[in-house]
Amino acid sequence: MTEQPPAFGALARQRRSNLRIDPDRAVEPAILEALIATATTAPNHHRTNPWRFRIITGEGRRGLGAALAGELAEDMVGDADDPVRAAKVAKARSKYLRAPVMLAVASRTGPDPISTIENRDAVAAAIQTLLLAATEAGLASLWSTGAAVTSPAVARFCRFDPTDAVVGLIYLGWPTENLGPVERPPAEIIHIDRA
Repeated sequence: MTEQPPAFGALARQRRSNLRIDPDRAVEPAILEALIATATTAPNHHRTNPWRFRIITGEGRRGLGAALAGELAEDMVGDADDPVRAAKVAKARSKYLRAPVMLAVASRTGPDPISTIENRDAVAAAIQTLLLAATEAGLASLWSTGAAVTSPAVARFCRFDPTDAVVGLIYLGWPTENLGPVERPPAEIIHIDRA
C-alpha cells in the first residue's frame, strides 16, 4: 500500500505552466486580491515586505506590450529588415493579450547586497505561492521572464521604482482546457551525516 500525498502535495504536483487561457473571461478583482494576500505569506527575512504587485488588465495589457515592443524596436536600429527580430517586436506587442490579467511582480532593493538577494528570494517564493493559490482557485497561470524583466520601459510602464528589480510577469486566467500534471525528474538529493 502506498502512502497518499497530503492535499498540498497533490496541489503542487497538479500545478503547471499553462497558456491555454480564455483571454476574454475576466478574473474577479476579489480573487486577484486574495491571491496577492496569499502570496505575501511567503518567507521574508527581516519582514522587509519587498514585493511590488501591479495588476494589468484591459487596455493596460496592450500598453504593457507596446512598452516592451518599443524598447525592442529601438534596440533593432540597423536590423529593421531582420525578419526574426521584427517577429519578436510584433509578438511583444500582442503577447500580453493572451490572458485577461497580467501581474507584474518586482522586488525592492535592500540597503545592502545580501538584503537585496534575500528580498528577491522572498519575491520568488511569493510568486510560487501565488501560482499554487491560483491553481487551487482553478486558474491557469504562467510565470514569464525574458526581456521584460530587464526592460526599463516595462518597469516605467508598471510604475516601479527605478531601483526595483522585476522578477516576473504572471499570465492569469481561466483555462480553456485542463492539462494533466507535468512529469518532473527526481531531484538530486544527497544525505550528509558526517563532518
